[in-house]
Amino acid sequence: FGAMRARGAAATDIVVLAVAADDGVMPQTREALAHARAAQVPIVVALTKCDLPQANPEKVKMQLLNEGLELEEFGGDVQCIETAAKAGMGLDALEEALLLQAEVMELKAPIEVPATGVVVEAQVTKGLGAVATVIVRKGILKPGDPIVVGTEFGRVRLLKDSRGNTLSQAGPGQAVVVSGLRGVPAAGDEVLVVGSESRASKMAAARGARSEEFRLGQLARMQAEHGRRMQQLREQEYER
Repeated sequence: FGAMRARGAAATDIVVLAVAADDGVMPQTREALAHARAAQVPIVVALTKCDLPQANPEKVKMQLLNEGLELEEFGGDVQCIETAAKAGMGLDALEEALLLQAEVMELKAPIEVPATGVVVEAQVTKGLGAVATVIVRKGILKPGDPIVVGTEFGRVRLLKDSRGNTLSQAGPGQAVVVSGLRGVPAAGDEVLVVGSESRASKMAAARGARSEEFRLGQLARMQAEHGRRMQQLREQEYER
């Protein structure tokens, strides 16, 4: 789960830190917060389960302050939204908070370029073979596009959204399920549209030949950088 949270923080532009209003700050909350800080990604807090009788949002907010999160209502710049999914409470406010944060960050992505993205998860499914859930980062991904995904390759056969609806294309920020791959890529692999399936095959083969060396080197760099940032955060916490 730690690796999953680290990949998520590295892949996203804004982290939504979900904290249950009845449980408060837990060890996994601190871990997610540390990964978000290490990735230097802005945070929006979503207090969940605020409709429960035992919920205590104000107590949880104080816990978050103690963790170093400077919430807006206490003079900081971190938005904190009270929500309750089953009751539909606060969901519109959370969406508005994310849109506001994106506007402040001036998030933009070019679309007149070859599409790129990142793999969130991948698996083999009956009838479709290897599929990958991909977040598009830039460009427009379309069926028929030749793609390289880590050390795998293929041609986009189908694009589906989270509800299983078939899409004609996917743009920046969209999460889509992509089929048409020759093999199962790894979570965190980059998706890149190239000129032809032949070129995609050659690129995947070249990557595969040096994949172990590449992955170990990449992992070592990520771990070293993450360790450095975590050490800085610990030193900052100690100084407080």
